[in-house]
Amino acid sequence: MSDVRALIMALPNPVILVGQDSRILGVNGPAQRLVGVECDGWNYITALRQPAVLDAVEATMSDGGHRSTRYLSNDGARDTTWDVTVSGVALNEGHAVLLSFQDITAVEDAGEMRRDFVGNVSHELRTPLTTLLGFIETLRGPARDDKAAQDRFLAIMEQEAGRMHRLVEDLLSLSRVEGQERMRPTTTVSLTSLIGEVAEALAPVAAANDVTLIRDIPDTPVDILGDREQLWQVISNLVENGIKYGGNGKTVTVRLGPPTHEAALMQDGVRLSVLDQGEGIPAHHIARLTERFYRVDSHRSREIGGTGLGLAIVKHIINRHRGRFRVHSEMGQGSEFTVILPLGRGQPPK
Repeated sequence: MSDVRALIMALPNPVILVGQDSRILGVNGPAQRLVGVECDGWNYITALRQPAVLDAVEATMSDGGHRSTRYLSNDGARDTTWDVTVSGVALNEGHAVLLSFQDITAVEDAGEMRRDFVGNVSHELRTPLTTLLGFIETLRGPARDDKAAQDRFLAIMEQEAGRMHRLVEDLLSLSRVEGQERMRPTTTVSLTSLIGEVAEALAPVAAANDVTLIRDIPDTPVDILGDREQLWQVISNLVENGIKYGGNGKTVTVRLGPPTHEAALMQDGVRLSVLDQGEGIPAHHIARLTERFYRVDSHRSREIGGTGLGLAIVKHIINRHRGRFRVHSEMGQGSEFTVILPLGRGQPPK
């Protein structure tokens, strides 16, 4: 029996051995931490307490078979889920039951994320689709000969179709970015030139919203190793958000610092910031801004055409570039979104 106990103690996963008298014959350190008490010698019912596990142990004691069940716990920070394999074993002292625990919390979390994602996509598509179907039915019926109603309905239908198109485009973009996240970019990109191009492309949007777009960039070029198309997405997304949420008659500033040592990266890098003069973001929202479909103000975001995926895409692109993303905001003082990017190999600070 001492050899069996030594083997159990050496195993990295939680393991509990229950004897035929229903008392625990052996329990290793991980299992004690999981159960929360030093339960060696205890009746297994007192130590485990969860009906699904107790039923599996009882049934295995009766037939010596093999079963699987779940054990739910909490590590102090979050709920955890464990897959428990319950097997009958033969010892010199008689028959026993071995419980082996495998942490499947990450798998369960991934499944929940997929379910939430599908639910969110369905919810985002349901409203415009319902609107389109309703107007189509109206145009075929009561508004068949009403020219003014047709023009009004077609304008709304165009807006809703555009909303669905943006959502699909962002979903495809998010999928591509996630697929490339582990592959570091290897091409040289001029951030100074890229900022200028994005600013010119968004000038009509800024003018339509009565927003002044300011560029605060170094006189000398700043180059990094990156993916040009994805960095365009990052800059344009942040600038467009600043324009849309910053408020009419305000300014949005795009600031690029010179290359320097960045403690957050533990190497040389550059900081690119987009500052707006909007109403600010409440502190409790900031940590969740990069979650898919998370919105500070859902109604306002939908009104201006937001999909709720923009900052999630930004986060994944920055991760691919091994950078950092920071958000600072004070109510009534506007917001500052900062991207810290490494220069890449062979790019010393100038």
